[in-house]
Amino acid sequence: MKLITLLLKLNKMKNVLFLVLLFLSTPSFSFSQGYLKSHSGNFLDHHIVPDNTMKRIYEEIKTPHKYGLVLVPSENKMIDSPSIFRHNNLWYMTYIVFDGKGYETWLAKSDDLLNWNTLGRIMSFSENSWDSNQKAGYIALQDYKWEGSYAVQQFNNYYWMSYLGGKSAGYEEGTLKIGIAFTQDVTKTEEWNRFEKPVISPNDEDARWYDNQTIFKSTIIWDKNKSIGYPFVMFYNAKGGSQTDAEAERIAMAVSTDMVNWKRFGNRPIIDHGSGISGDAFITKIDNIWVMFYFGAFWKPGAFDRFACSYDLMNWTYWKGEDLINSSENFDSRYAHKPFVIKHQGIVYHFYCAVDENDNRGIAVATSIDMGKSKISFQHKK
Repeated sequence: MKLITLLLKLNKMKNVLFLVLLFLSTPSFSFSQGYLKSHSGNFLDHHIVPDNTMKRIYEEIKTPHKYGLVLVPSENKMIDSPSIFRHNNLWYMTYIVFDGKGYETWLAKSDDLLNWNTLGRIMSFSENSWDSNQKAGYIALQDYKWEGSYAVQQFNNYYWMSYLGGKSAGYEEGTLKIGIAFTQDVTKTEEWNRFEKPVISPNDEDARWYDNQTIFKSTIIWDKNKSIGYPFVMFYNAKGGSQTDAEAERIAMAVSTDMVNWKRFGNRPIIDHGSGISGDAFITKIDNIWVMFYFGAFWKPGAFDRFACSYDLMNWTYWKGEDLINSSENFDSRYAHKPFVIKHQGIVYHFYCAVDENDNRGIAVATSIDMGKSKISFQHKK
């Protein structure tokens, strides 16, 4: 009797082994190369977004038609880093201006996403402050739903913005840090209020190996479901100096419960291509999938916009196909990068920073359907 029982157990084990081997050999059992490069352990990982889902997302967000420039600077200035939001049936864009001294943040308005009028400054140079010469702002707490309202939400009766701040003059010179600004009217061209000190700094005691040198752009979402235990989640790109390639920029996370006190989340970057730049994240949600638009540069030739997907905000699968945006026109022949992507009335608009061979720098847009061609061009040659 014991012998029969043992034989039955062995037969069951053979069947289980056969099923496991069959499962592992099926084409649907695959791993994201990008995920495996940045994650250790978790061999059978449910966090990986499958290739067919990544392809479906790509087909939804791609914008093969370049409309062209929508905002260009005045002489001897450069503009960069658009953030688009909707308020009272009008569209607004915050963007940054570099004039040789540093960054200031400006505001523009549109009723159709293609024709923009500059309104004025909302964060300017100041004196005797930690951010006196650098204030590059990025709108926060926007409705992140794909084809949603794109409205910015109030928290504690204020609208919010994170920004790249610094004291040193020049193009991203010195040690850059993250500041927080706030206002009660998001459409007025008046100075936003700012905290007296940065909220994330490379000099913090808990600085990580990947952000202990300087910190660049940030974006903040309001995740009311608290997917990772916090309502306010910041994605920022930074440069560190104590591991691997010191010149690489990587994307990491920080969290807050009140928009005032922030702490780093995790001990590793969430987007890391090992060299070059990975930066300027913009987050949206398509169905149950978080989508991060970001730009890459110099880990392959040029500068270009990419995306990654996640089920939980922490574990990201890289898109392995063609770029969303790269250089192809005279107005973006040097760089085409730094995405802000929305869908409105069935049309996808991919705003980005376009840089030509003369280092003229402006805001351009590509769309999912042919919207014609912009008549705007750079007004000067450097």
